[in-house]
Amino acid sequence: MRTEKHMRIHFIAAIAVLLVALFLKVSPVEFALLALSILSVLCAEMFNTSVEAVVDLVSPGFHPLAKIAKDTAAGAVLITACGAAIMGYLILAKYILPRYGEVLAMFGTASDMGTVVSILIVVITVVIVKSATGTGTPLRGGVPSGHAAVAFSIATAVSLNTSDALISLLSLSLATMVSHSRLLMKIHSMGEIIIGASIGSGITLLVLQLFKLYG
Repeated sequence: MRTEKHMRIHFIAAIAVLLVALFLKVSPVEFALLALSILSVLCAEMFNTSVEAVVDLVSPGFHPLAKIAKDTAAGAVLITACGAAIMGYLILAKYILPRYGEVLAMFGTASDMGTVVSILIVVITVVIVKSATGTGTPLRGGVPSGHAAVAFSIATAVSLNTSDALISLLSLSLATMVSHSRLLMKIHSMGEIIIGASIGSGITLLVLQLFKLYG
């Protein structure tokens, strides 16, 4: 926890899953399966750290075999995490998706014209804000992240137009991946991405509700 960033992320994710499981009152068997999945990911990360430490001790410099050992250990963590994610989905989906679908249904289905207008307004807003702050260009850098804004605008529109919980979660996951890529490429900071995502989702939600009421 103290030295490994990924281990801290795993622990935070584990706490979140366990709290959700307790809140949803899953069965004892389901809780046990979730706990085992969490423990497998934590153990895999610990083995990965051990392999990296031993490789660095034996081969301080670059070596092709050292790279293979580290990549394989990291791949084992990824495979274990994917398995845990599948287990979590199979157990929690039946509890979460129906409730999430009810929330989406409360907003109703928006019009096609409202979707197009909302995305255009998001793009215009991003350009205006970047011009006002004097940061970045319309397509790169600055406040806010235009890619995050448009991605979350589309994801919000898809969520409200389909009112399907699974499709909504997949769309939001894709928007998150788009936003995360901007962070990994060091084009935007986390704050710029959060602002962009908030602008995209907020404006789209507002415009679609206005079209629903007055369209």
